[in-house]
Amino acid sequence: MTANTAILSAAELRNELAGSRPPVLLDVRWQLGGPDQRPAYEAGHLAGAAYVDLDRELAGPAGSGGRHPLPDTEAFGAAMRRAGVPADGPVVVYDGGQGWAAARAWWLLRWTGHPNVRVLDGGLAAWTAAGGELTAERVIPVEGDFKPNPGALGLLDADAAALRAREGVLLDARAGERYRGEVEPIDPVGGHIPGALSAPTTENVGPDGRFLPADALRARFTALGASEGRPVGVYCGSGVSGAHEVLALAVAGIESDLYAGSWSHWCADPARPVATGPDPQ
Repeated sequence: MTANTAILSAAELRNELAGSRPPVLLDVRWQLGGPDQRPAYEAGHLAGAAYVDLDRELAGPAGSGGRHPLPDTEAFGAAMRRAGVPADGPVVVYDGGQGWAAARAWWLLRWTGHPNVRVLDGGLAAWTAAGGELTAERVIPVEGDFKPNPGALGLLDADAAALRAREGVLLDARAGERYRGEVEPIDPVGGHIPGALSAPTTENVGPDGRFLPADALRARFTALGASEGRPVGVYCGSGVSGAHEVLALAVAGIESDLYAGSWSHWCADPARPVATGPDPQ
């Protein structure tokens, strides 16, 4: 997977929307623990974009599988068809600018076999900064025909994540203080999976929320041990920002697997070991 198959700029999106085969647009604005973003979507969105609710359509009910477990495959497929997602036509996903929610939608569509989905680099902020217009017009998508077929991207469970930390590279995409166990504002236990390396998602982007250049990302991940031939895994708090790290790795030309349950799943079992402090172990 190369950068140009994973993300696109606002200028590139503008050109494609004016072309003969414009992409289907998905608006996945979301805030962790924040208010519902549908009102913001209704107040202004890219023309033709359908709203997708991360908590209801890109995740299953919170519980033993974590705070944002993977959604039921059939329910996810139905949600994507309602949003107009075609089986193989181009799809572009965007959010409010942080990129996490858009990356979650990108990862789910890619994992379930969609061949042509990209994220708008920098999200809504990049679009408006480039002069892109928004509309409050109601969108009624044409029913899509996408049918999910899971397994196109790598997915780790808890045991596989622990093994990846020992035999490959396991990156923790959360903030450094959560990795070290100094604070834990969301989950009941602080710390990290033994052997995992701290690699905060926030360091993958510049001040404008856009990804760093591919060579800079490649240098960053190579310095963390993600060299050719070493299997790479990623986790975060609940599988949302981790998807953004998988996307950053894709921009860098590095394949990786996502532990979707992430820390919220790992720490739910008191039998699983927890490491704290700045060192992996």
